[in-house]
Amino acid sequence: MNRRAFGLGAAATLSVAGCGNASNKFQSYHGPEVTSVVINKGARKMYLLHNEEVLREYKVDLGFAPSGAKTVEGDGKTPEGTYVINRRNPNSSYHLSVGISYPNTQDVAEANALGKRPGGEIFIHGQPNDAKARRRAARVDDWTAGCIAVSNDEIEEIYSMVGNGTTITLRL
Repeated sequence: MNRRAFGLGAAATLSVAGCGNASNKFQSYHGPEVTSVVINKGARKMYLLHNEEVLREYKVDLGFAPSGAKTVEGDGKTPEGTYVINRRNPNSSYHLSVGISYPNTQDVAEANALGKRPGGEIFIHGQPNDAKARRRAARVDDWTAGCIAVSNDEIEEIYSMVGNGTTITLRL
C-alpha cells in the first residue's frame, strides 16, 4: 500500500472513531414514565415524578425577579400554576429546551385586565450557547427572563425523560 492510500485510510478511520466520542445531547431513557414535574420556586428545586415517587431532583435558576407569579411580559417572573409540557426545541439558544404551555386562558385574562400582554416562551432549558451570556449566567442566581434553568447535563436528562403532555406544576 502506498503512503498516500495509507494516510487517507488512517485519516478516515480516525475521523470515524472521533464521531463515537462526540457528545450526543440526545440521551435515551428506559425507566419509569415521568407522570408529572413539580417546581418549588421557594426551594429552587425541580422534581420529576412517577406518580408519587421522586425519580430525579434538580437545583434550578428562575427568572431575574422570581418572587410572585408571572403576570405580564417582561416582568422577569417565573409562572405559578399548572401547565403541560407542550413542545421541545433541539436547536435552542440554551443547549436544549422543553416548553411549558404558559400562558393559559386565566393568565391571558389577568394580563388583559391590566392592559398588558402575558408574555410567553417559557421553557425548562440548559445554559446559554453564547459564551458571554453563559459567563453572565454563571455569576448570578435567577438569571432567566422567566424560564427554569438547569445545567446542560441535566437538561439532556430531562429532555429524554419528560414527554409532551406531561403536567407541570410551579408553586412557591
